[in-house]
Amino acid sequence: MSEQIASTITSSDVWLDHPLGQLFARIWVPSSLPNYLAHKSPIVLFHDSLGCVELWRDFPLLLSATTGRRVIAYDRLGFGRSAPRLDTLGMNFIADEAETYFSIVREQLDVQKFIALGHSVGGGMAVNCAARFPGACEALVTIAAQFFPEDRTLEGILAAKELFKDEKQVERLKKYHGDKASWILNAWIETWLAPEFASWSLATVLPLVSCPALAIHGLHDEYGSDVPPELSSA
Repeated sequence: MSEQIASTITSSDVWLDHPLGQLFARIWVPSSLPNYLAHKSPIVLFHDSLGCVELWRDFPLLLSATTGRRVIAYDRLGFGRSAPRLDTLGMNFIADEAETYFSIVREQLDVQKFIALGHSVGGGMAVNCAARFPGACEALVTIAAQFFPEDRTLEGILAAKELFKDEKQVERLKKYHGDKASWILNAWIETWLAPEFASWSLATVLPLVSCPALAIHGLHDEYGSDVPPELSSA
């Protein structure tokens, strides 16, 4: 990454209070934000099933520099530097992120309007946030989001389950999540493979999204095909 680009962006870390524990967030801001962009809506990032703020790497900084907007990323409860969770994820955890957690992020960071950008399961959460706050969400971007649990999705998770039997792979995850790594793995694998989760879908949520949307999907994604974005735009 160019040092010249990095020098144009400042970042700050913030801790947000939630009844179940603190959430960690990081905000990237162009150093000299032009007046006409000063009040533009920030882009809020929703990470994937094993992700966190740190695993976005340089993407938020480059996104901020390219768009001239603030970029906000936060660790969901139980991930990264946020407080740990001891419970089991409910089958409605994707929709619940919008109501129970993101609503507090918005309130404490005083986010009036926003652009939602989510990766993988974070894409589903971004969709729910756009649907839950239609007057506030100005645009929606999903990257490799799951629309429903495809066979390819479940096969990819089963392969990952075998991979993470190698303690070295778990140790790599601990670098970003510490002692929360085992909970995160279990939450991802066991929730998606649960029989009762098979009926989960974004089909009833997508019609509630009224803002412009961009769905990005790779041809070789091991966790889903390009069918979901096509269906969502039908």
